[in-house]
Amino acid sequence: MTTPCRFVASLLSICVTLLAFALSQALCQPKPVLLDRDRIRLAEAFRLADELGNIIWKDWDEAPFAVLLVTTEHEFLIRHPKPTIDFSLISYDSLLQSNVYYRKRVFQPNLLATFPAVSGVPTIVVGQAENTNVENSTRWVLAVLHEHFHQLQTSQPSYYPDVEALNLSRGDQTGTWMLNYPFPYDSSTINEQFSSLCTKLSDALRSRRSMDFRPKVAAYLRAREEFRRHLSDDDYRYFSFQVWQEGVARYTEYRIASLAGQLFEPSESFRSLPDFTPFKAEADTLHEGLPKALPLFSLAALKRIAFYPLGAGEAFLLDAVNSAWRELYFKEKFFLERYFQR
Repeated sequence: MTTPCRFVASLLSICVTLLAFALSQALCQPKPVLLDRDRIRLAEAFRLADELGNIIWKDWDEAPFAVLLVTTEHEFLIRHPKPTIDFSLISYDSLLQSNVYYRKRVFQPNLLATFPAVSGVPTIVVGQAENTNVENSTRWVLAVLHEHFHQLQTSQPSYYPDVEALNLSRGDQTGTWMLNYPFPYDSSTINEQFSSLCTKLSDALRSRRSMDFRPKVAAYLRAREEFRRHLSDDDYRYFSFQVWQEGVARYTEYRIASLAGQLFEPSESFRSLPDFTPFKAEADTLHEGLPKALPLFSLAALKRIAFYPLGAGEAFLLDAVNSAWRELYFKEKFFLERYFQR
């Protein structure tokens, strides 16, 4: 007859054996590999930010640059200061100048966004270039830098209090109101006004080197004020917030492309990627395409996304009208039209 003590001892021995076996099996499992093409793209984005970011935005290099790369099976965490316990260390990567951690996939592999995904740190959560809606590796790198600008925005000490002061969350503490706010996208009147606004902005952008540039800018600002009169106060604050946040991020993406075309030498490994395109070619396409595309944008079809190119266009106008506007950007938030008055 087995005594209780012997039974417990035997049970503990079995548990220890099973635990040791499970641990040994886990240790024997091969760690996932971060593909070379993903490493090359990320390294190019980091290098591009280091070399050119501060030319456009003061203290760009002080923003966090944590990235969570989402693949079909795993997620890889790079340059993150506080990985959570569900991540395991792979190794230090000298090309990325960072420890690389991994876990089983949590997010969608086509995601391209920035939010406090890990330890409350603003983190770029991005799928591999092949799984996102970007056209090539060069565009993917520029999209990552667009998201890095969001990290600069959200790392400002007053960002969250100032966003809360807009009084648009309506009790939502998750931040999803920024995506789901009930803006009147389907209103025929608002669509008509927005279409007129985009056309006037296109006219102003096309005339930047002509004698009628200032009158065209004035016509655009009048159209903007007319658009404002058709919105409620809350709707106008939401529009302004999106133009400030997403529009200027899109502008930053374009500016980085332009500077890279002039001042940046892509690495040999990045140039060797089969879908590489020169930064200058991308910059030319983006800059030429913006004025042409603006009159074609449908607010009802694109909804919030329509505010991105409009905000980018406003920022380019500001470069010509008030070159010091970027010094006001983080001090006087959310209303780009006020920078025209300085």
